Amino acid sequence: MTERTSRSKLSESKLLAALAGDSILAEKGHGQVSAMTQHISAGLAREELSVDDLEETVRHLRDAALHQRAAHLRYYVGLDAEAPLNIRMIAAARQLVAQCARIEELHDRLARPAFSAVFTAHPTFALSDAVYEQLAHLATDPILEVPKLASHRRLEAPTLWHEQDLALAAILRGRDAIDALNRALLEACREKWPDATVLPSPVVLASWVGFDTDGRSDIHWWDTIAIRLALKETQLRRLTAQLSEYLPSDSPLLARLRVAIDAVFAQRSASPQLGRNAAKDVAAFAAVLVGRREEALVDAHALTDLYQAARETCDAAARHEIDIAWSGFTAHGLSAAHIHTRLNATQIYNVVRHRLSIEDDPAIPSRRRKVIGQINEALNEKAPPVPVDFGSLLMEQISAARLMMTMAQILKHIDQTTPIRFLIAETESGFTLLATLWLSRHFGIRDDQIQISPLFETQSALEHGDTILEECFRSPHWRDYLRNNGRLCLQFGYSDSGRYIGQLAATNLVERLRLKTLELMRRHELTNIELVLFDTHGESIGRGSHPFSLQQRLEYFSPAYTAHLFKEANIRVREEAAFQGADGYTLFGTPELATSTVVTIAEHLSRETQTASSDPIYANPEFSFDFFSTIALDMATLVEDPGYAGMLGAFGPALIDKSGSRPSARQADGANVTRITHVNQLRAIPNNAILEQLGWWANVLQGLGSAAARHADSFERLSRTSRRFDLALDFARQALSHSDIGALRAVVDLLDPGTWLDRAANSDNESRRSQYMRLAKGLEELGFWRHLPPMYRHVQADHISLNSVWSHGLYMARDERILHAIRHAVIEEIWLLATRIPYFSPRNNISRERLLQLILQLEIPLALKKLGEIFPQYLGAPSDLSFHEPQGARDDQGFMKEHETIFRPMARLFDLLREISTAVMHANGAFG
Repeated sequence: MTERTSRSKLSESKLLAALAGDSILAEKGHGQVSAMTQHISAGLAREELSVDDLEETVRHLRDAALHQRAAHLRYYVGLDAEAPLNIRMIAAARQLVAQCARIEELHDRLARPAFSAVFTAHPTFALSDAVYEQLAHLATDPILEVPKLASHRRLEAPTLWHEQDLALAAILRGRDAIDALNRALLEACREKWPDATVLPSPVVLASWVGFDTDGRSDIHWWDTIAIRLALKETQLRRLTAQLSEYLPSDSPLLARLRVAIDAVFAQRSASPQLGRNAAKDVAAFAAVLVGRREEALVDAHALTDLYQAARETCDAAARHEIDIAWSGFTAHGLSAAHIHTRLNATQIYNVVRHRLSIEDDPAIPSRRRKVIGQINEALNEKAPPVPVDFGSLLMEQISAARLMMTMAQILKHIDQTTPIRFLIAETESGFTLLATLWLSRHFGIRDDQIQISPLFETQSALEHGDTILEECFRSPHWRDYLRNNGRLCLQFGYSDSGRYIGQLAATNLVERLRLKTLELMRRHELTNIELVLFDTHGESIGRGSHPFSLQQRLEYFSPAYTAHLFKEANIRVREEAAFQGADGYTLFGTPELATSTVVTIAEHLSRETQTASSDPIYANPEFSFDFFSTIALDMATLVEDPGYAGMLGAFGPALIDKSGSRPSARQADGANVTRITHVNQLRAIPNNAILEQLGWWANVLQGLGSAAARHADSFERLSRTSRRFDLALDFARQALSHSDIGALRAVVDLLDPGTWLDRAANSDNESRRSQYMRLAKGLEELGFWRHLPPMYRHVQADHISLNSVWSHGLYMARDERILHAIRHAVIEEIWLLATRIPYFSPRNNISRERLLQLILQLEIPLALKKLGEIFPQYLGAPSDLSFHEPQGARDDQGFMKEHETIFRPMARLFDLLREISTAVMHANGAFG
């Protein structure tokens, strides 16, 4: 299914009528976007079209795309499936129970989590909360009438705590859906075995929000603790509300819960915050946290006896509901969701260098054996753990030590039994994991309390991940840790790997690493521990998410073939998947969406796995290796092309609003903007979002043409016969449906000074000719023209190769092309306004030429701020004071004309440009 099937009705649009009248919409080929842009620009120049007309058309296209996106979301989670939601729930529960041949298997198969949905705060909060709500409600009820909004943009970036509120709302809807699944499982269990006493929990939830400190310094340790206390309070209040329906108000269990809630509320109220984090404030918080620790509960199992006693006082129906509530509670511990902390491997190196004086760099192969020997020696010493208190936490300056100490305090004073996941980004060496193990023991964290997990996301880490794991498995300390903990946790990233070597190649490397992990576990006799496989994808193809349905998304990340091999080896696998930011939360945006999402997960868990010979792609490893390696090589070549960085950085960052609390990688200082010279200067999500806005999904498509042309016959055959290969090609299908080589060419032409010189040569209007000449000169100085055309030819050649091999018949929809054309026309109008800025003497390193360069890169807010200072709207001359002479003429109007004719129109056009971005985002179905 693709979104191209929906078409908005724009008969009332003056702009579309004009385009249709010139038959531009009927044209095919790479010149259509440029032709439409020229038509719109000419209409504006002749005043046959106005900015009002553009805004009207954009709003109409945006709203149509929102409805289309809602319909796709409904389809995506299976809410419009033929079978009603409750029937699907019952069927999935019965299938899961049927897979248990004996009653003894119930606990092992159903009472241990098999899947975790992880809510992250990745910056995809690009729309206003009201629009996300509209999207979710429209997906739930397609005939719903929604109010028309002037803008879909978020007025300002969300704060960390606002992200936490949004995540928690989604988590609670998810918890309700899990309760419904557990209810169905209990009923299915008791149908088959009336005496069954299992408390099912095959699906659990987790959260990164407030705990992911990788790449950011704005999450303080007190924020992490305050959010963890909020999750604990929410869990206790939720359980109390559930039990209150079936237990008397004087129940000892409810009384104990009320005491705990009161204590946790007091702890949270006393927690430090920015501006209230002096030593005395932290000491006061410690007094409440430590002093009321036992009242607040630190072990969920402490309530077990009270639960059993309360259960005995109820009838069968009430016991059934109490068991459902208790299942969700025990599965998540003293928190509404499990928590995942995260930092970077470099931060681990820093703390170990400081505390153990290990100076060699483990990234250097010749030094790695030495440093691994040193960390093993440190683990051999088994020194007593150092005590941690809030005074030491307040004084600690090294981020990795501070995060580990924060975890130690959470495990001591908030929840002693629920383990914390510790994710390490950019893991490139086994030393990283061993050093983390040493650090956790150094601060007194038990092995069963911390789940150390490497994040494999770079090409090097994915290609050599088995070597990294082998380095750890050779250490007796790591093997002891795994046995004490009971699980090996691995995390796979699709953002950095996808943007550097392409999404298709990245996923192939992930699957290869999983199979190598299987062999390592067999070799080191670790098949008796659980393997946790966490895919940290997002909701778009740029983040590695299958585009057409959640069921296919789950199948794509967990192929039935590899699941079968793990099952054959008797290795229990727990799958985990990310639901990233606002885009991910919409899958839990209403109770119905959340329930359908959880049901789809349950259906996935109950599937029958294939045998090893059932998919032909696995019988042809030479093809897979060469095909995906070709993609990776071509994409890596593009990444190193200065034209690619130029395309992303020319004005791409200005096309998108700030979409999260995480700091931006591109920051302005004075009148200077850091020029992006390599992809690594952009974070992954903005990188993807810019590609989306430029109209070409390079990180999905690049290299596919070269790879397909090298293996034309195998490509065609496997695309028809291999389920696994066809699922991968769905990414290309989606990318082609939202990419237009002409849109990309139009951007290249827009930044080419030759384009504007040609216009100057063909213009018979002296004023307009002068404007074109100024734009050509400004673009010449920026120098994008040096590298963009060769980069474009590289992309175009691969696209031609793909089309020659694969008759896909896919192309960007009409409405989306119109949006790109309008935006290019808007950019031209902004640039032409910039040529009308009056001359002024340079001041504070700001000149008219420098302002023009800012505007050519669409740094409009910064440029307008500077223009407002140089050309104040009101001079503010005092009119009520005597200056002891006859009063002279007073011009208190300032530069009103410039504001009315240049600056305000420029701001309006820039707002329209950003509104177009929201419309394109809706059309693509996600933010980057």
